Amino acid sequence: MSETHKIKCINKSNGFSAHERITHVGGINNGHGTRWKFTLDKAIEEIESGRCRFYVGVNGEPVPVIVSTSESGHKYLKTQNDDKQPNDLLSLSECP
Repeated sequence: MSETHKIKCINKSNGFSAHERITHVGGINNGHGTRWKFTLDKAIEEIESGRCRFYVGVNGEPVPVIVSTSESGHKYLKTQNDDKQPNDLLSLSECP
C-alpha cells in the first residue's frame, strides 16, 4: 500500500516566475507534524514506483498529482485538473 501525502508548498527554479519548473514539493507529515520535502525527481520516482501518492487541496477537495511528460520529453508533476501548465501546484506557496 502506498503512502499518501498532501503537497502544501513548492520550490521553483526561479521563485518569481510562475512559468519556471518546480524543483521541490513539500508538506507536513500527518500525526507528528514534521515537514517533508522531496526533489521533483524523487517525487516522480515515488509516484511511478507506486510507493507514494500525492495530492493538493483545490476548493477544499483532494486532487491527485500525476506525472506528465512535456513535448520535449521532460517529466513533471501536475494535477489531474490541469492541462499542460501545472497551475494548481504553481499556485502553492514557497517551501521553507
